[in-house]
Amino acid sequence: MAAIFSSSVSASSLASSSYSQIHLLHYHHIPLSSRSPLSPLIASVSLNPKRTSSFRARASLLQDNEEKVILPDSIPSKTSPLHTVKSPTGDSISTSSPSALEKRLINFEQSINIFLTDSVIKILDTLYHDRHYARFFVLETIARVPYFAFMSVLHMYESFGWWRRADYLKVHFAESWNEMHHLLIMEELGGNAWWFDRFLAQHIAIFYYIMTVLMYAISPRMAYHFSECVESHAFETYDKFIKVQGEELKKMPAPEVAVNYYTGDDLYLFDEFQTSRVPNSRRPKIENLYDVFVNIRDDEAEHCKTMKACQTHGNLRSPHSYAEDDDGSVCALEADCEGIVDCIKKSVTSNPAKVK
Repeated sequence: MAAIFSSSVSASSLASSSYSQIHLLHYHHIPLSSRSPLSPLIASVSLNPKRTSSFRARASLLQDNEEKVILPDSIPSKTSPLHTVKSPTGDSISTSSPSALEKRLINFEQSINIFLTDSVIKILDTLYHDRHYARFFVLETIARVPYFAFMSVLHMYESFGWWRRADYLKVHFAESWNEMHHLLIMEELGGNAWWFDRFLAQHIAIFYYIMTVLMYAISPRMAYHFSECVESHAFETYDKFIKVQGEELKKMPAPEVAVNYYTGDDLYLFDEFQTSRVPNSRRPKIENLYDVFVNIRDDEAEHCKTMKACQTHGNLRSPHSYAEDDDGSVCALEADCEGIVDCIKKSVTSNPAKVK
């Protein structure tokens, strides 16, 4: 998806005991700082007391035009520290109890992220008011950057023996792989035809990379939230484009790169970035350009959910790891840390991580 925009934040899951069952019936309109692009959401989550790590949920996303985007067989994740949802009676339910200081810190981080995305989107709206493919090219050029930045910092931590969580590296690479194919699609559609668009996208990407590396080193939670804002806006941008241009898009052929990516034989990496889904549960159809943009939009929704899950430290799991657990294997807990300060502290007080 996209990079540096406005929009917000929360679309989530609700934690419960092993024998409980929760039904999220409806999301009402909520403020920008906690609004999700995936509203209204209907979901049901059932927990298996014998194996809570591999339980599944089903969710359906309803669009404003009553077109349904089905999100089946999802693997629910823990919620972020500030998440609240509406109960069927309309009451707010807090899913965790962060300290007052932590709440203020999270609100401060989110305010900065929203200010940044709001500021940049105004600039892009001015430059690309009616040049959709060029705008999408710029956005997709930038969209891969945070995942490169995350992997760079994680590899640095690994070099010092501070980090040994392969799932994070696998998932972030799969996300960058998905965004790269979005970029290839926009290039095939002619979005990179103008020199100015290429120049702007490349230089924003450099700045964005440096900013994300610093942010991720200081506060992974803040960096993941910023990426959630970006992916959330990307979902809304593509969804709006589809609704306005849908009939025309249905008359146009799909780019070859899109057909190969979405309908190819090897879809391991395609499944890997969708951490809320069971592998093989989503297999897109590509018959025209409309289908291409529908699937790009749905990819952004999956990125948004993954970035949401990452905001709870240690919460990210590869979808294929759940399948391995079901086969009877056990995924051992590996060394990790939350931000460079925590890494340095743990390196002084504990033994270095052992490589398997």
